[in-house]
Amino acid sequence: MTTTTFSVRGMTCGHCVAAVRDELGRIDGVTGVDVDLDSGAVALTSTGPVTADAIAAAVDEAGYAVAGV
Repeated sequence: MTTTTFSVRGMTCGHCVAAVRDELGRIDGVTGVDVDLDSGAVALTSTGPVTADAIAAAVDEAGYAVAGV
């Protein structure tokens, strides 16, 4: 298992968290996504490494921006 942590900008509510969690969960190999609304911190658990590009694309698809991977 691999855990990747990063921050997401722009989330303001539970719907935002759900949208980010849903899009990240669609990445192949992702087994869990933990999102903290207050800090914007995200911990993504996967069966192997997930590229920064894949993370950024998923977060962008949800309508938000990655602050750092």
